[in-house]
Amino acid sequence: MIYKLSFAVALCFSLCFDLCIAESYVLDDKVGLGRTFDGIGGLSGGGATSRLLVNYAEPYRSQILDYLFKPNFGASLHILKVEIGGDAQTTDGTEPSHMHYENDENFFRGYEWWLMREAEGAVDRFIAAVPFHPCIKLERLPWAFPGWVGHGKNWPYDFPDITASYVVSWILGAKHYHDLNIDYVGIWNERNFDSKYIKLLRYTLDKSGLERVRIIASDNLWQPITYSLCVDQELAEAVDVIGAHYPGTTTVIEALKTQKKLWSSEDYSTFNDEVGGGCWARILNQNYVNGLMTATISWNLVASYYEDLPFGRDGLMTAEEPWTGNYVVESPIWITAHTTQFSQPGWTYLQTVGHLVHGGSYVALTDSNGNLTVVIETMTHDHSVCIRPPLLPFNVTAQNVTFQLKGSFASIKELQVWQSRFDFKTKKPFFFKKLSPFKVNISDGSFTLSLDVDEVYTLTTISTGLKGTYPDPPTSGPFPKVYFDDFNVGKSNPSFSEAPDFADQTGVFEYYINLTDPGPHVFTLRQVVTQMPVTWATDADQTISIIGDYKWQNLTVTCDVFMETVKTGGVFIAARVDKGGQSVRSAKGVFFWVFADGSYKVTNDLVGKTVLAEGLSGTRAYGWHTLTLTVEGQYATGLLNGYPLWKDAVVLGPKNGWAAIGTHSFELAQFDNFAVEAK
Repeated sequence: MIYKLSFAVALCFSLCFDLCIAESYVLDDKVGLGRTFDGIGGLSGGGATSRLLVNYAEPYRSQILDYLFKPNFGASLHILKVEIGGDAQTTDGTEPSHMHYENDENFFRGYEWWLMREAEGAVDRFIAAVPFHPCIKLERLPWAFPGWVGHGKNWPYDFPDITASYVVSWILGAKHYHDLNIDYVGIWNERNFDSKYIKLLRYTLDKSGLERVRIIASDNLWQPITYSLCVDQELAEAVDVIGAHYPGTTTVIEALKTQKKLWSSEDYSTFNDEVGGGCWARILNQNYVNGLMTATISWNLVASYYEDLPFGRDGLMTAEEPWTGNYVVESPIWITAHTTQFSQPGWTYLQTVGHLVHGGSYVALTDSNGNLTVVIETMTHDHSVCIRPPLLPFNVTAQNVTFQLKGSFASIKELQVWQSRFDFKTKKPFFFKKLSPFKVNISDGSFTLSLDVDEVYTLTTISTGLKGTYPDPPTSGPFPKVYFDDFNVGKSNPSFSEAPDFADQTGVFEYYINLTDPGPHVFTLRQVVTQMPVTWATDADQTISIIGDYKWQNLTVTCDVFMETVKTGGVFIAARVDKGGQSVRSAKGVFFWVFADGSYKVTNDLVGKTVLAEGLSGTRAYGWHTLTLTVEGQYATGLLNGYPLWKDAVVLGPKNGWAAIGTHSFELAQFDNFAVEAK
C-alpha cells in the first residue's frame, strides 16, 4: 500500500512538473527575417462553388461578403482566387466561359466578375476610412476550356498560342469591362505542365501590357516543374510562384532551391464543422513552419452550392439557402481572422518560428516597423484532420510556454490577446474572443502562456481587431415546394447570366433574349454549349441543370421546351435526380425526353439506357412544346401540351432527388415557364 501511494505521488509530481515548467521560445529579428507573407485567401470556382451566393437577397448577401472580405470584421481575406469558366464540369458544376466559341466574347457571363468587384468593394470602403491598407489580391485559374480551344482534343496545349490568347483576353476583359486588376494567373492541369505554354503565356501577357501579372505554376504539384525551373532559365524567369494543391504542410527540397515563392494555392477542402476548423488552424501555421509556404488558399471560399453535391459544406462558411436568406458563419472564418486581422501581405515571417515541445506550432510576423503578431495553435490529431492528404500520428498535450522578445521587439510592453477554444470535451467552444492584454515582463521581455489542447491564440501589437457581427439571419428552411420561373429577368437587364438556383452540371444554361420572337417566349433559358469542353473531369454526354430539394420524392415538373437541332435534337425534364458534380454521368432519376424526330422516351438514368416507356410524340424542332412529368411513389406519368402521352411507368429508383432540365447532347435548346410542385 505504501508503494502504491509513493508511485501515485511521484506520478502526480511528474505531471505537475511537466505542466508547470514552461518551455521557452525566443522571438528575435536580429538573427534575420524569414520569407515575405503573401496572404490567406479563398477560392471561388473549381466547380461552381459560389453558385447560390448571387441569388441571396439583401442585406444577407452583403453580410456574407463582409464576413469573408471586410477588413477587421471577419475572415478579412487577402486573396480571392476565381475560376475562368470553361463551360465544363469542374467539381460541383460548370461555370460559363467568356468565349463559348472562337468568335464570341462576353465579359458579363457568370458571377465571378460580380464577386471580384464585391470583394474589392468591401476592401475599398474600408480603405476610405483607413488609408494605406493593402488591397485584396486577385488570382485566376482555368480548370477547363471550351472545346474549340482544344481543336477536338481533350488537351489545351497543342495550340499554346490559342490557349494563351484565350486566357489573356479574360484578364484584359476584367480590366476593360470591370476595372479589375488581376494580380496572378495560374497554370494547372491534372496530367503535367507545359513549359512551352508557360513561356508563351509570359510573352503574351507582356505584349498585352500585363507585365505586372505574375504566373503561378504549376498550381498543382511541386514536381515535375521544380526540376525544370532549376535547369531552364527562360522558364524560371517566367514563373514567379510555385503553387501546390493539398501539400500536407510540406514541400520538396527542389522547390526550396528555386528560391521562388511557395504557395499552398489550393488547400483545406474539408467539411466546415469544428474538425474542419481545426484542420484550417493547423495548416495555416504549419504550411509555413514545415514548408515555408507564404500563402494558403482555401477551396472553397464559401459553401454556396447544393449540399448533396460532392464536397458539401467544404467552404470557410456556409451560404446554401438563398430562398430563406439563412447562412452560417462557421469556425474557419474566425480561425482565419487570427492571422488576417493582425498581419498583411508584405509583412515578414521571423526565422524564429516552429513547433512547440509538447505539440502544436507558432509563427511570428512583423511589418518591420515595430509591430509583431504571434499565432499559436495546439490542435490535436483527431481534431484537425483534413480531407487530404492522410495525417500521420502526433501528440499534443497541455503546456506552459514562455516567449522572450528580443531584437527590435524587446521594447514591447503589452500585447493584445485573442483566443479560440474548440473544446471538444464539453461541447462549449468559443471563437475569436478578445482577452485582457498581456503585460510583458519589463526586465527580460518575456511572457508566459498556459495552453490547453485544441486552442488558437493570437498575441499582437495590433489593436484594431474586431469580431464583426450582424443580427441572426433568417431560420434555415427547405427549398420551396411550389416554384415558378418564367426567366423574364431579361426585361430588367440581368446582372447574372444564369437563372436563380439552377446549378448547371454539364453544359451552360443562360438567359436568352430572342428579339425575333414577338410572342410569349421572348425571354428564355438557353443551353448554349455545342461542343464537349476540354476538362479534367468527365462531363456527361448530355447537358443537365439541377434545381430544388434533394429530398423531394413526389412532385410535378412542368416546362416549355424548344429544340433547335433538326432530326437529332432532344430535350428532357426530370425528377428525383440523385447525382451531380463529377458523378453526374451516372445520375439516375426519372427523365422525360422528347426528340426532334417525333419520338419520346422515359428513362431511369441520364445516359438513357434503362427505358421505362417510349413511343411517338409528334415533336419537332423549332416549335414550343409543354412537358409535364408527375412522379408519385413507384409510378410516373407524362403530359405533352396538356394531354397524356404516357402514364404509370414503373419507377425503379431512386426514391428522391432534384428536379432538372437538359438536352440530349451538346446542342442549342431553350426552356421557359419552369414550374415545380412537390408534395
